[in-house]
Amino acid sequence: MRRHKLIDIDWPDFGVGDIPPQASADEFSARIDETRSTMERRGITHMVIYADREHFANLAYLTGFDPRFEESILILGLSGKPLILVGNECEGYLPISPLIGENQLRHERFQPFSLLDQPRDSSRLLKDIFFEENIDNKSVIGCVGWKYFSESEHPEAKYAIDLPSFIVDTLRELAGREHVMNATDLFMHPAYGLRTNCSASEIAFFEYSNTISSEGMKRMLFGMKEGMVDFEVMSLAHFNGLPLGCHPTFATGKKSQLGLNGPTGERIVSGKPLSTNVCYWGSNICRAGWIAASDEDLPEVAKDYVENFAGKYFEVLAEWLRILKIGALGGDFYRLVQEQLPFEKFGIFLNPGHLIHMDEWVSAPMYRDSLIPIRSGMVIQVDVIPSSPVYFSTRMEDGVVIADHSLQLEIRQSYPKCYERCMRRREFMHNVLNLELPGEMLPLSNTAGIVPPYFLNANRIFALEP
Repeated sequence: MRRHKLIDIDWPDFGVGDIPPQASADEFSARIDETRSTMERRGITHMVIYADREHFANLAYLTGFDPRFEESILILGLSGKPLILVGNECEGYLPISPLIGENQLRHERFQPFSLLDQPRDSSRLLKDIFFEENIDNKSVIGCVGWKYFSESEHPEAKYAIDLPSFIVDTLRELAGREHVMNATDLFMHPAYGLRTNCSASEIAFFEYSNTISSEGMKRMLFGMKEGMVDFEVMSLAHFNGLPLGCHPTFATGKKSQLGLNGPTGERIVSGKPLSTNVCYWGSNICRAGWIAASDEDLPEVAKDYVENFAGKYFEVLAEWLRILKIGALGGDFYRLVQEQLPFEKFGIFLNPGHLIHMDEWVSAPMYRDSLIPIRSGMVIQVDVIPSSPVYFSTRMEDGVVIADHSLQLEIRQSYPKCYERCMRRREFMHNVLNLELPGEMLPLSNTAGIVPPYFLNANRIFALEP
């Protein structure tokens, strides 16, 4: 691997496009048709797809609707219009789904999904609703929540279901326990899940999300000054109202070891570590390093932070990007990180990268001995998290998409400005940072590859020696 170096540059301005239009009713209908094909292959007659405020992505993928405040389920048979059940307040929001406007989705108010002490007395019983959807003892039901399980996690993983029990109990009463199973993998498994193969319209939205997240991170890093309170720094992200994909984090000072910590009133103090992120649906831009202008501001034990920790991390992540090719196996990335960034020094224990969608973590092909190949349509989070009691951390966390010639052509034709920004980012990463990138990898973020070790001197960033 080539050695790292530090360069001083003005960060490139790739621009931010307008938010792309929502996918059409035809695309959502095609996703439903593809889901039905997977149901038939597995012998499933009905799917019950559950969603709530946090676990919304599978339902939104099929319908364009994400529940607010309440829960929701979609009942999908092998034919006919699906039925969606929503609570009192979500009913008025249903037209956000293009399927509603095209009369391709039936809906019913199910008040037990409403908040406590709201009107909850004029809905049909769930058992009656399911029965009218032809769910009975001849049915095989696939339940879709937000997790599937392995046999090592649960002795009967097939029947371990993460939906509320009153829903699952009712299904089992009608169809029998052995006919109600977990089918979440059909949407989320890294090898074959429907949401792990993204369309051009999804990629265009994720590129928009990555650009506004990364521009927010850029404003935070360049606007950060000693003495500011963390709330002031976080406000520089200019959150624009797009839904968040996870809680905003800001860990420094006494909270620096609490990785999921949000702003609490800590002050920006030179010589202290800092990690922070900006995360909208489809993106999570994270940076970690030191509130410093140079190594002179670091604690004595950490003055070799660049040479002995962050620089090595950058070299390995450069290699991580170089091998991110169609056909590469997930286990290759795990092995690279474990061998080159040993746990004893870098403390990396989570997956060295994962898939991202509207939810921040879908699943991950990158794990020990994984034989799952990288393929076109995967949107991947460059998420490799080191941790050290001496050097704290560093981070190059942005989103990329793997796109073969056909998918790139579709993006270029349908979203030309999005494609142009991706290509300009590639040029910068290659020509300025000296990174070697496979042709199928498109960077979605305006901060792709940009790693400043010292946040009070953010124009000084890593690159590779030629």
